[in-house]
Amino acid sequence: MRLKTILTTALICLIGLGLVITPALAEGPSLDAWKPKFDPSGAKYKLIVSNVSHPVLKGVYTGFAIRDELWKRSNGQMYLDYKPFSMLGGEVEVLNQLQMGAIQGMACSSVASTNLGPRFGLVNLPFLINSFEKLDKFVNSGKLFDHFLMAMDHQGIMAVDIASYGNYGWATTVPVKTIADAKKVKFRIAEAAVNKLSYKAWGFNPVVMPWPDVPVALKQGVITGLDHTLTVCSITKKFEVAKYFTELNYAQGLFIWLFNKAWYNKLPADLQKILVETVHDMCAEARAAAKEQEMQQVGAAKEKYGVEFFKLPDAEMQTLIKQADSVHQNFASEINKNYKGDKYQPENYLMEVQQYMGYKP
Repeated sequence: MRLKTILTTALICLIGLGLVITPALAEGPSLDAWKPKFDPSGAKYKLIVSNVSHPVLKGVYTGFAIRDELWKRSNGQMYLDYKPFSMLGGEVEVLNQLQMGAIQGMACSSVASTNLGPRFGLVNLPFLINSFEKLDKFVNSGKLFDHFLMAMDHQGIMAVDIASYGNYGWATTVPVKTIADAKKVKFRIAEAAVNKLSYKAWGFNPVVMPWPDVPVALKQGVITGLDHTLTVCSITKKFEVAKYFTELNYAQGLFIWLFNKAWYNKLPADLQKILVETVHDMCAEARAAAKEQEMQQVGAAKEKYGVEFFKLPDAEMQTLIKQADSVHQNFASEINKNYKGDKYQPENYLMEVQQYMGYKP
């Protein structure tokens, strides 16, 4: 891999998503609040699993839920040693550890996942899988979701399921009720190709900025808006300054649960089944919990911070959807690429997903 690609993706993973919650919430890091209520020392099989973020997000807490349920279902044979807070490093570094077998699993952001599995970029495309309901529909799509999960199989990594941290929108210091309003805002966005191309297509004014710089930049007016999920903006107290939120809902914030394939293949068949079923069940619960958390944070944002919520007019939303279709076209070749190990070999995977999801640019 070229050095430029590595460095760019590292920037995405470490600071672009803004998922490593601010120091006020993550002094430490410490896992004392999430210690298991059992003694894992007798486990026959131990797996180390990484995540960059804070378990205050329901999609991140999933790792502890999987840990406890896996211990129960395996009768104490399997212990998942969960390491959130970027304890094992940034996502590029951890992906390499996972591929080499130094660790056994990770909950990887959908943006960073494209580093080893370009097909995963499907879920980052604007207005395609952009709600909790659409995400559940995609997860239950059978061969389409199964094909999606094969994105890293040729890299020796298997994907099992997805957890969410909410819908992306705009937290701003000025009201944004129209496209004209949005064009006056300096939006902080992630250092990621999909984001940059989307904002270019919309004709907006994006500013690529490390997440730790956001609080000061907001207060000083260097930026006047954030491209992020309502849940993250609320929990990280960005609404102390940004008093408005436009519910754009153009994408979901997602974590993809990945495991080292060689390690998995060495497990007894019964434990393989238990692991996969446990991840599926806990991710399903996590998606429902993330939806509930977002609803709770809407109330918290209004009551605690006095945040006002807006939606763009339907005609203007349609304009954004049509403009962002160019992003789909730009990434189609990478998403549609098939590999030798793929059981399903569609000629145009992206088009099949678009049709299934009812995407209409």
